[in-house]
Amino acid sequence: MISLKSKDEIKRMRDAALIAIDAIDLMVKAVEPGITTMELDDIAYRYIISKGAKPGFKGYGGFPGTACISINEEIVHGIPGPRKLREGDIVTFDTGAYLHGYHSDMARTVGVGKISEEAARLIRLTEESFFNGIKYAVAGNRIHDISAGVEKVALDNGLGIVREYTGHGLGTDLHEEPEVPNYTSRIKGPVLRPGLVICVEPMLTLGAEDTILAENEWTASTSDGSLASHYENTIVITDNGPCEIITLK
Repeated sequence: MISLKSKDEIKRMRDAALIAIDAIDLMVKAVEPGITTMELDDIAYRYIISKGAKPGFKGYGGFPGTACISINEEIVHGIPGPRKLREGDIVTFDTGAYLHGYHSDMARTVGVGKISEEAARLIRLTEESFFNGIKYAVAGNRIHDISAGVEKVALDNGLGIVREYTGHGLGTDLHEEPEVPNYTSRIKGPVLRPGLVICVEPMLTLGAEDTILAENEWTASTSDGSLASHYENTIVITDNGPCEIITLK
């Protein structure tokens, strides 16, 4: 069932979102060759706890980290550990805070030191596809319209679209209805209504759209080892005009 959020609920989600924004900013600022993904995860954990919130991802479905930290061909759900970042890597941080009974959720992909032009292009276009998608995130449209906006940027630029993982509703649970694909199909999806809170999260690649799952049963990577990028924000459908992005300051 799709849950439309009240003004009070949205305020609580904004508060949780501000914590997630700062947690990711701190991780991004700490990115340098040689740092481990566990050290970066600990930065996010300590910050979220210091704000009186809980890491929304930690323990969710058994996930062990505060953040999903995915490197290069890893698309989503990278588990923090002893792996060190290297010059030229790209790394995705996906995390959220749980505060006052509500979740936040967002993701960013950044480069480690000097990265290739194609990696930088992938990161830029993944972000661009998000913003093109949310142009259509207005009351009266459908989920399909957002999906079409994301898909157009990917297809126009020859990028692969990960289809196995999608955006989703957000609220008291980390994953709620509706599903928000990054591609179109015959299914138009529900009508967008004021108070709907969803995560739009393009996951694009330089090659294959198919994924493979690691032995840890969490981390999904591109089947051909090509680079992947992930950009996510939580948005609110408003009464009129453009949506509100609550995971951007």
